[in-house]
Amino acid sequence: MQLSPAHHDERLTAPRSWWGIAVLIGLACALMLLPLGALPALAGLVGGSALSGLLVSSYGSARVRVVNGALAVGDARIPVAALGEPEVLDAEESRAWRTYKADTRAFMLLRSYVPTAVRVEVTDPSDPTPYVYVSTREPEALAAAIRTAKNTPAGKDSPAGV
Repeated sequence: MQLSPAHHDERLTAPRSWWGIAVLIGLACALMLLPLGALPALAGLVGGSALSGLLVSSYGSARVRVVNGALAVGDARIPVAALGEPEVLDAEESRAWRTYKADTRAFMLLRSYVPTAVRVEVTDPSDPTPYVYVSTREPEALAAAIRTAKNTPAGKDSPAGV
């Protein structure tokens, strides 16, 4: 399904190397249980790989969407009407906003393996959150979707089933 410019949908998946590390953790579990026999070692391989794979999958399943007049980031939903102008951050500026420029009151969905981000001021006076920081591999597309959603009347441009 082709999404309109007011919509954006992205999943911040973990890098492939993390999956290799999950397998190596399974091998380490197998080696720890090898003195107990082959079956415990096999159970350690399967169990260790499965548990570490679950952790990688859950951490790498963060979703960033602009849909139905809201920015949905992970579990949070923020109406675009409560947001200011989005700022596209390159790798260097993203690092700065993740470290020494960061505000502890900000809402941040950051993934260290995603070098670029978008930062949007929260303009709602009743919300103490100063800004939203979102790691994204497509910062220009996310910023454009937020701008378009802000200029679109609510409900006019929403695809069915999203």
